[in-house]
Amino acid sequence: MIRRFFSLALAFGALVSPASANAQAKEELVVAMTQMPGTWNPIISSMLAKSLIANMTARPVTAYDADWKLVCLVCTELPTIENGKARVIDLADGKKGMEIDVELRNMRWGDGTPVSAKDVAFTLEVGKHPLSGVASSEGYKRIIKLDVKDDRRFTMTIDRVTFDYNSIGLQLLPAHIEKPIFDANPAEYRNRTAYDTQSTNPGLAFGPYRLTEIVPGSRVVLEPNPTWTGQKPFFKRITVRIIENTAALEANLLSGSVDYVLGELGLSLDQAIAFEKRHKDKYNVVYKPALIWEHIDVNLDNKLLADRRVRQAMLLAIDRKAISEKLFEGKQPIAHGGISELDPMFSPTARQYGYDPAAARKLLDEAGFSTLRNNVRHNAAGEKLSIELGTTAGNRVRELVAQVIQSQLRQVGIEVRLKAETPRIFFEAMGRRTYSGLGMYAWVQRPEGVPRSSLHSKEIPSADNGWSGQNYPGYANPEMDKALDAAERELDVVKRRALFAEIQKLAADDLPSLPLFFRVDPFVIPKPLKGVTPTGTLNSSTLWVEQWRWEN
Repeated sequence: MIRRFFSLALAFGALVSPASANAQAKEELVVAMTQMPGTWNPIISSMLAKSLIANMTARPVTAYDADWKLVCLVCTELPTIENGKARVIDLADGKKGMEIDVELRNMRWGDGTPVSAKDVAFTLEVGKHPLSGVASSEGYKRIIKLDVKDDRRFTMTIDRVTFDYNSIGLQLLPAHIEKPIFDANPAEYRNRTAYDTQSTNPGLAFGPYRLTEIVPGSRVVLEPNPTWTGQKPFFKRITVRIIENTAALEANLLSGSVDYVLGELGLSLDQAIAFEKRHKDKYNVVYKPALIWEHIDVNLDNKLLADRRVRQAMLLAIDRKAISEKLFEGKQPIAHGGISELDPMFSPTARQYGYDPAAARKLLDEAGFSTLRNNVRHNAAGEKLSIELGTTAGNRVRELVAQVIQSQLRQVGIEVRLKAETPRIFFEAMGRRTYSGLGMYAWVQRPEGVPRSSLHSKEIPSADNGWSGQNYPGYANPEMDKALDAAERELDVVKRRALFAEIQKLAADDLPSLPLFFRVDPFVIPKPLKGVTPTGTLNSSTLWVEQWRWEN
């Protein structure tokens, strides 16, 4: 159902009170990560850096725990068909839909205003508006009716029956603050949201912490939210430092100016491997296999890349196995598509590309790029096969991977121009589809997630839909649309697995994105820091930050 609203990982550590004087003395935790969010609004844009901090200040309605099981966070009980809180119904158009009953926990925004069904209604209003600029509007639009029973109880009517009907990763907006801003000018809402103009307003948070200070590009400070109704957080202050260079990140960790580097967006895998060998007496290093797909999106509007034989040749010319072995000691498995082998829906039947530069050259010849001038291929019209590859600056390993790919593609006659930009600028270009050729980054996914947002033709961002959607390549294939739609609606797991296999087959043949690796996130955790549990999926370990504590 509301797969687009992301959810995840419960990590119940031991609930230990800080009894010792040493534990009591550690009131501030200084953590670091490599990127600064471009916006603080939880439903505008998709960026891991934002989620890592937003998960400390708010919660989605439901999430997948560390065992990848769906649980309630903001609701009191998970709606299921078995408990009668979810029902298949007949819709007015003759199709089948669902009714989902939800009761919210007794929670309050930081200014004391209750979290209520009004916030749900307003969030849906923003999500459905064509000009609001949300990351993906599809999930909101599927909710065709909201029947409010009282302040905390409501029933959602969904326009279809889906296997993940009760995955409600809805991130709530505070209607009492945001609605007047939105109503004044929906088209300008994304630029005027209080999350960015009044970022430290207590009324924007209902999680264990709230933002109290933001220094752009430098640090973010969080302090306990006095209205939080859950487990009392241990630390009186969490400072998140933004250190975009991963080498400087490690130096700050070793110097003691940083206590902990967030595993989801911190040290690179090769750094962690070397770090563990030198400092394992002071740090626990956890390598968490993750549903994080490192890949290269291809802008299909670029006529040099429109022929899928060119895209297939590029993947054949990249020696991903050698890159993994030399840079990551083989710890990062090669990705054959967007579905991990750890996922129950993975299919081994889709085409898998090995390293074969000879086959790559043959495909490029067939695609019309058969003339070599200065070792770069040209087509009959004299157009040079020269492509720009953009990625995020500051991540040393990602930039090194880009250089290796540049060198390997050069061997088959493809010229690659590298462009590293700050994450904010890079992701803005991806979201607006202004990147010229290739964009290398990672998607974080949830278990058994249908990849609709990145592969369905309705998810192509455009000015007409307010740049909503995450299909940055501009990929449109009716067969893929049909398989994606059917997979979401199929309740039988065997039949659904067959549809997932078709999705993976089509993606492997068409290659709107070039798969590289499934990441292994290294968590370099100081031994006194307890309660941090890596999840490996879409929602981060910070989603349970109230369980973190320091025990000397």
